[in-house]
Amino acid sequence: MTQLLLNADVGESFGAWRMGQDEAVIPHVHLANIACGFHASDPDVMRSTIRLAKQHQVKIGAHPAYPDLQGFGRRSLQCSPEQIENLVLYQLGALQGLCRAEGTEVTYVKPHGALYNDMMKNEELLRAILRGVKAYSEHLPLMIMSTADNSRAKAMAEEEGMKLMFEAFADRAYDDAGFLVSRRLPNAVHHNPETIIEQATRIALKQPLLSNTGKSLHLEADTLCVHGDNEESIAAVKRIRAALDELG
Repeated sequence: MTQLLLNADVGESFGAWRMGQDEAVIPHVHLANIACGFHASDPDVMRSTIRLAKQHQVKIGAHPAYPDLQGFGRRSLQCSPEQIENLVLYQLGALQGLCRAEGTEVTYVKPHGALYNDMMKNEELLRAILRGVKAYSEHLPLMIMSTADNSRAKAMAEEEGMKLMFEAFADRAYDDAGFLVSRRLPNAVHHNPETIIEQATRIALKQPLLSNTGKSLHLEADTLCVHGDNEESIAAVKRIRAALDELG
């Protein structure tokens, strides 16, 4: 069985403002999604996060977003497909430049926040992101959310000659279509560590989950997103990594 890889959003501090606990999280994940300056981060934070990832032999991914520092990239902006291509390429290039200075490189791309959610609902936007990544390198996979039906996304990526990485979430509830339940609804986020670890294990073993209505749901996943913004979640990350390592 191919091991399910853990990924985490990191490098999201900005200037004097600190967010997350990157030093505690990065040693326990396989993939580090580093913010590229549009929703968070700055050149100093980006470079120090790259160094931290390299120190722990963690692969680096670009985490591009809408240009929305004030809203932390969680607000949808009206951008044309060409603008989306360009903003993805711009952020990818910035992170790659700093990676090269540290003797490493970007190995995949995962959009952030509203850009990530919007590409899952809008095929034109997803295609624009694929083209933006492809303009830099057709060898970089794009990380997207795994749903109950990934066939359209796969077909689009194949048309563009690009690769996809499918992502699942251990701490979120799913609806019948395999999309995340809105945070505005009750029980959208799992807080019980046992529930989170059980869901992570089921995803790793390719076992079905239960949707929020009790429907059986199968998710195809290459990577699992984990969060480490407090001591409790960091403890859960450590346990998830240990469980995945045990599964092989």
